[in-house]
Amino acid sequence: MPRKRHSGMTKNNKELKPSADSASPDQSPELSEKKHRDKDAEFVTLCKSLRVSDLACDNAWELWKTVQESMDAVDESQRKLWGACLFVTVTDMDVGCFTLTQILKAISMNFKQFIDLARQLDVNLDTISTKVNAALTRLEKKFGVMLALYQRFEKTCKKIFALTPDGKERETMRTCWTMFLLAKGRALQMEDDLVISFQLLLCTLELFIKRCSPDLLQPLYRSSISRVQSPPTRTSRRSQSKAKSRPAEPEVDVQLLETLCKENECSVEEVKNVYQTSFLAFLDSLDHSKSPDFPQVADVNQQYDEHYLKSREIDGRLFFDGDETVLAPKAEAIQVEQTPKKNQHDEEGTLIPPQTPIRAAMTSIQQLRGELPSSGDQPSTNLATYFKNCTVDPSQAVQKRLEMLGQLFSQKFGEAVGPRCVAYGRQRFALGVRLYYKVMEEMLNSEEKRLSVQNFSKLLNDSTFHTSLLACALEVVMATYEESSFKNGRYSNGGSDHAGVDVCFPWILNVFSLAAFDFYKVIESFIKAEPTLSKDIIKHLETCENLIMERIAWRTGSPLFELLKQEQESGAAEQVEAPASFSQPLQHNHTAADLYLSPMRSGQRVLPPESPSSQSGPQASSQPPSQAASQAPRQPKSNSLSLFYKKLYRLAYMRLKTLCSYLLSSHPELEPIIWTLFQHTLQHEYELMRDHHLDQLMMSAMYAICKVKSVDLRFKSIVSAYKNMANTNQETFKHVLITEGQYDSIIVFYNQVFMQKLKTIILQYASTRPPPLSPIPQMPCSPYKFPNSPLRVPGSNNVYISPLKSSRMSPGIMTPRSRMLVSIGESFGMANRFQRINQMVNSSERAHKRTLDFGATPKPLKRLRFDVDGQDEADGSKPGGDSTLIQKLTEMSSTRSRMQEQKMKEDAESRKDSL
Repeated sequence: MPRKRHSGMTKNNKELKPSADSASPDQSPELSEKKHRDKDAEFVTLCKSLRVSDLACDNAWELWKTVQESMDAVDESQRKLWGACLFVTVTDMDVGCFTLTQILKAISMNFKQFIDLARQLDVNLDTISTKVNAALTRLEKKFGVMLALYQRFEKTCKKIFALTPDGKERETMRTCWTMFLLAKGRALQMEDDLVISFQLLLCTLELFIKRCSPDLLQPLYRSSISRVQSPPTRTSRRSQSKAKSRPAEPEVDVQLLETLCKENECSVEEVKNVYQTSFLAFLDSLDHSKSPDFPQVADVNQQYDEHYLKSREIDGRLFFDGDETVLAPKAEAIQVEQTPKKNQHDEEGTLIPPQTPIRAAMTSIQQLRGELPSSGDQPSTNLATYFKNCTVDPSQAVQKRLEMLGQLFSQKFGEAVGPRCVAYGRQRFALGVRLYYKVMEEMLNSEEKRLSVQNFSKLLNDSTFHTSLLACALEVVMATYEESSFKNGRYSNGGSDHAGVDVCFPWILNVFSLAAFDFYKVIESFIKAEPTLSKDIIKHLETCENLIMERIAWRTGSPLFELLKQEQESGAAEQVEAPASFSQPLQHNHTAADLYLSPMRSGQRVLPPESPSSQSGPQASSQPPSQAASQAPRQPKSNSLSLFYKKLYRLAYMRLKTLCSYLLSSHPELEPIIWTLFQHTLQHEYELMRDHHLDQLMMSAMYAICKVKSVDLRFKSIVSAYKNMANTNQETFKHVLITEGQYDSIIVFYNQVFMQKLKTIILQYASTRPPPLSPIPQMPCSPYKFPNSPLRVPGSNNVYISPLKSSRMSPGIMTPRSRMLVSIGESFGMANRFQRINQMVNSSERAHKRTLDFGATPKPLKRLRFDVDGQDEADGSKPGGDSTLIQKLTEMSSTRSRMQEQKMKEDAESRKDSL
């Protein structure tokens, strides 16, 4: 969802307390108490203090009444729930009444507690729209980035500034932090970009250090600026007067910047670019670029007030004050920025630094840069030889394409991140090009060994191949810079149509106008060709592949539909599959060349993905043995389509199996039947996937089979369990395409689309002679788990084995302090380490076994706002009895625990198989 800047806040209202003067509404007069005599007087007073409009007050009260109906008693939590209702209402209405900080102050709540409360309302009452959910997610990201930045700022300042009796260093730090917040707000349109924000912070610190009195600085930084500032004790009055008229100081003190970057593991080149491109422009706007003095505290505060009130979000100055509204919970505070400690059991006293968000990002960037050739802006000699060996030399076309796409990428990056960030886009594109050339060369080396040929003219003159390979390289670069975000599942709404200015996947596809199906073809070969990719980056690319299969490849205009149509017209899709093909392991022997030179490769017999005929289940013998002989000769299958569908089926079954384990553990016989309907839909009714999500068909198939088999499973229970599955988004069940341009809930989709299309097939499963079961896909190990990725010891959450990848990278940096590191081939130290590891594994196994005692199926929610005409189910049945909000919170907490335990079990089993 695009980030909107609201201009309704007046510049004069700068009070941080939630009073009548705190903020002004966008277009609303003062609230009239006479109009709200039917409401609680304290609620009206709260609304008035926050300058809420009459309409917003009415809507929030209606929402509160909905909440109240689910509660037996409301005591001290009432005011907090009012605050949550007000926030949800004004966000949905998109009116500027108050800032987030103001409402937190008004109801005396911590940020994280408030966000959790709002999400609990959604879990239990379905009160939050997709719009509000997007706002909450954005606030969480921004808060996380700001918290990480402040923690690093505080730690860094302790190394920079010396303590003084009068506390002058605290005043300097406060002004520096406020100025940084203002710079970040003005320079970055996307303020949750951790890396650029951190680089801006270093720029701000550089400015304050070189303008600071030497007696306020620690020796390291005092010496770093000694050539810029002369000691005042050795300056005569005459020389002092001359100093006043001396030229302005240099734009950037390179020596000082190098010291800062070295201490913070940051690229000097990138920080200098940020300084010259964005920070100097910011200083010019304040008339401070040439001034040797500190900015005026009052002036900086006033300008930040205006920015903060306009954004209606968090007042970042409260981090410096240690305000309770922004303090991290104690459990989290232990894991934040802190001084590295010695390993207590390591006689050498090795320092293992904690893995904080900023350190993780800086380490990943350093690793990426270190693995790329410094002279990789042009093809290597070996790659240039491959180009020359082509029947048609692609060199010129490659260069022109890179120039065109480079300009496009930088422009779009600037539009997304900030108007002055085009240069940063060019830097990241340059890294992407180096990775693109490196991977391409390795791919061609592999193809030469495999095929014993050197002329790859057809592949190297395929523009789609080059664009896809470059896009994948850039996605790796972007993900590396956004490590703290993508680790937490940061994708643009799971690839939805409502992705805003986020530069996370699938942003790169939109920039290059690249079809997701074409991008998918290069992912597996890219990973195999670049063995230095970290485990997290590999996992990120695998998630991108899943997002493509779940939804993005099914958008209107995708070449996937044309390929499916061709296959169907050729008759290949109707051929009987070879027996047990689904139960065979998925062979990962396709290369990018195979997939891009597809669709039709004559002379090869490629197994198509479909096949309800090859059975693995109780009804396997129901297929007539003579049926296969009556079929026409099979047509060759598209390699790219075949592999796509095989992976799609495995992903689909894996997600269905997870959902069934949550909801139908007492009816195991239903899982293969639901899968058969689900698989039939993907094979024969693939048009239902157009502009839809894979999980929408999965939930619909589950409900349909339970209905015809007379198993009482409400749609609300399905949705409740689905919310707690990994990588899900509420848009999947709240914002479903019904007809062109019309969206509604999953229940409406089931009634008006899914059931209407498949009614005849669904009813067959209620007959005495149901359709034969589709074979169950074998769940193979991920093709992306290579030896360079650490493998978890089965049954343990904190014991890993991994080869030492690079002597330059300390394993301690890459491993959290809570884990033990064993590097085979190096001195291990005391013998009791192995004993402790054995104890750890054994205790983990016992604890793991204890967690596998699952409870009952989760109960359905009381009401969901997406119900049709107030009905509880798709068939019109009414809701059951009432229950309290407290009970519902307990139920959902128990459900989430069971689902997490089930996931732990599945992860352990999967890793056991891989080992």
